[in-house]
This record gives sequence, C-alpha cells and structure tokens, in this order.
Amino acid sequence: MLRLTNLKIINLCSNSFSGVIPRDIGHLTKLEQLQLHINKFKGTIPSSLMNCTILVKLILRVNALQGNISTLDFSRLVRLQTLDLGNNYFTGNLPKSLFSCKSLTAIRVAINKLSGQISPNIATLPSLTFLSLSNNSFMNISGALTILSSCKNLASLTMPKNFYKELLPQEKSFIGPDGFRNLQALALGGCSFTGQVPEWLANIKSLEVLDLSFNELTGTIPGWFGSLPSIFYLDLSMNSLTGKFPVQLNRLPAMISVKAANKLKRTYLELPVFVAPNSANNHQYNQLGMLPTAIYFKGNRLTGTIPAEISRLQNLYVLDLSMNGFSGSIPSDFSNLTSLEVLDLSQNNLSGEIPTSLQSLNFLSEFNVSYNNLEGRILTGGQFGTFGESSYVGNPGLCGEILHKSCITRSSTVGHDSGKEYKKPFLDGLTVGIATVFVAVVAVQAFRLKNIFYC
Repeated sequence: MLRLTNLKIINLCSNSFSGVIPRDIGHLTKLEQLQLHINKFKGTIPSSLMNCTILVKLILRVNALQGNISTLDFSRLVRLQTLDLGNNYFTGNLPKSLFSCKSLTAIRVAINKLSGQISPNIATLPSLTFLSLSNNSFMNISGALTILSSCKNLASLTMPKNFYKELLPQEKSFIGPDGFRNLQALALGGCSFTGQVPEWLANIKSLEVLDLSFNELTGTIPGWFGSLPSIFYLDLSMNSLTGKFPVQLNRLPAMISVKAANKLKRTYLELPVFVAPNSANNHQYNQLGMLPTAIYFKGNRLTGTIPAEISRLQNLYVLDLSMNGFSGSIPSDFSNLTSLEVLDLSQNNLSGEIPTSLQSLNFLSEFNVSYNNLEGRILTGGQFGTFGESSYVGNPGLCGEILHKSCITRSSTVGHDSGKEYKKPFLDGLTVGIATVFVAVVAVQAFRLKNIFYC
C-alpha cells in the first residue's frame, strides 16, 4: 500500500487488523484521510505521519495505541480538521504543536491516560466546535472552563471523569453572557464534583444538552432551569440534591412541544457522541437533535409530591425520578405526556393506586414503579400488558396476575380503578425499610455503569 503514492483516502475501520501502523506511512504525501478506528492496532503513532501535510482527517480511536502524544509535532498538518485519538492508551497532554492547526474543528482524546491542565492556547483554534476530553486525569476545572469559554464556536464539550473531587465554580459571573456563546452540549458527569448546581449555567442560553450526573452536588435543583430556552436533555442523576421537583421546568419550550423543539439547531456533529442512559449499552448519535427529550433525576434525595405540572411537557420522552424520596400519588395528569416512552418512578415512597389514565400512553415501552407503597390492581390495558413483574415488585399492596397475587376483596378498602375492594397488607412499614436497603445496594451498582456522555 505504501507504494500507492497517489492514495488520498485509507479507511480500514471496524475490522480486526492488528500490528503497528507502518513507520513509513509518511511516504503517502497525498493522503487526506486516515481512518483506522475500531481495530487492534498497537504501538505508537509513527513520526513520519507528520509528512502527510495535506491530511484533513485522522481517526485512530478504539485501538491499543500508546505513547506520549505531547512529543508529536503536528505543526505541519495545517489542513487537519478532525483528530480522533479516543479509546487508546496515550499519555501526556495535548501537544503544543496541535494549536498550530488552525483548521481544526473536532478533537477527541477521550478514554486515554492524559493528565495536566488545559492549555490557554486551545482558545486560539478559531474553528473548534467539538472537544471531548472524557475519561482522563485532567486537573483544574475552573481554569479549563475559563479557557474554553473563550472558544467562540465551541458547540459540544464533553469532559466527564476528570477533575476528580474538585469544587465546581459556583457564582453566576464566573461565565458571563459572552462565554460559551454557541455551546449546545455540556457533559461534566462522573467527576465527583462538590458544590451546588452552578449559577453560571443560566447564562448559556444556547444550551440544549446538560449532563452533571454522578457527582456530589448538593442543594436544590434551581428553578432558573425553566428559563433556558433550548434545553431538552437534562441529567442530574446520582448526586445528593435535595428539595422538591422545581415546577418551573414546566416552562421549558423544547420539552413542551415538538414545534418548539424543531426550532433548535439541527447541525451534525463532527464526530459522533456515545451515550449510555442508565445501562451499559452504548448509543451513538451523530446529531444532538436525535437524543431523546429527557429528564434524569435518578438517585438524589428529592422529596415532596411529584407535581402534576410536569404533564405540560408533552414532548418528553424519558422521565426518570427513581431512587429518591418522593411521596404522595402518581399524578393522573401524566396521561397528557403523550410522547412518553420511559417512566421510572421506582424506589420512592409513593402511595395510592396506579392511575388508569396512564393506559392511554401508547408509546410507553418502559415502566417501573417497583419498591414504593402502591396498592390496588395492576393495569393491563394498552402498553401495560407488556410490562413484567420487575416493574411492580416491592409494593405489597399491589395485586394482579403478573405478581401471581389475586386481588382479595374486603369491605374496608375500595379501589378506584375497578370499583372492587382491596386488602392493605400489614407489611407496608417493613417494605419501606427493605426498599431503603435495596436503594443503597442499587446505588453502588449503578455507579459502576458508565455515565451518560463518556466520549
């Protein structure tokens, strides 16, 4: 292949190629694209590659490459637009010479062994729109955010699993109205950040996707989230947030109607993002607009009743309020969430019956109310005929064929759904204790899963 000196594109992705990248690859001086991702290549990046001075795209992610990338000289690759070195074993930091590549639009070095601080020189890349630094050991989150907020065209910034246990900057003036002026996606999950949900986020009016999951944030969920005109994906799961569900979220335009959501920017990402919502399975997205409209508040310390006002969010696809301390009943108005596909209310202190009105949710594919204090007959109409026992366990007052428990009638308690009467078990108090232990176990297990945006 090295004799094909007129070769412009090499794309060998998604095979099982192994060995090293040929050290003489620099002989291909007309090469514009080198795509070797998702293989088993090992060794280092040959220094001769820097002789391919008209290279536009270099994608080497998901291999077993190693070496200190700080020593590489990218200064001659003046046409380079896309650099993807993710999922390898590289050490060092972003090379200083990389900042000479003024045509760069996308950089991914996620899931490596990089360390140090973000260089101020990255702000000199005028076309940078995509940056993924996830799963490394970068330090100084305050400095990183200050520098990157000056990248005028930055649209997607993912930095989960870095800056371990640092304090997330708080004050609203930290990032002013001119910072991150075009930022659409910000992912800072899995860093064990301390502090509260930062006020400066309220200044980023272009924000569509926010992931602050798997941190140690405290305080309440601020009501000003309801003033962000473009946000449609909000993940605050697995923190230590307290207080009630902010009813101001019912004002979010992109979650209220499809028409408002369609007005958001539908630009394609220079590199795909990989998302793992509450599972270990990866989902690839090439456009932010393809992400589901979602609220993930799982695994916090939220209390009070679940407000019926949530039912205004008729464009909502996912609502996950599991592993909290919500009490009261499930709002019957949730039947207005006509786009809902996932509803998880498990491991709370909810009581009463499952509203029959939920049977009108025709797109519901996942439903979980396990480990609450619910009672009455399990629904069977509509999509509810597809949900198994795991959706209901831990509610001694529930009955139905799925739970292998008949609905015994008594004159003392009347069920709202069928007009029949139900016996309320004496084990309700014990169930709360068991559920509490279960929550602790599941919380440990959940932390082992990948956070939402990991590269």
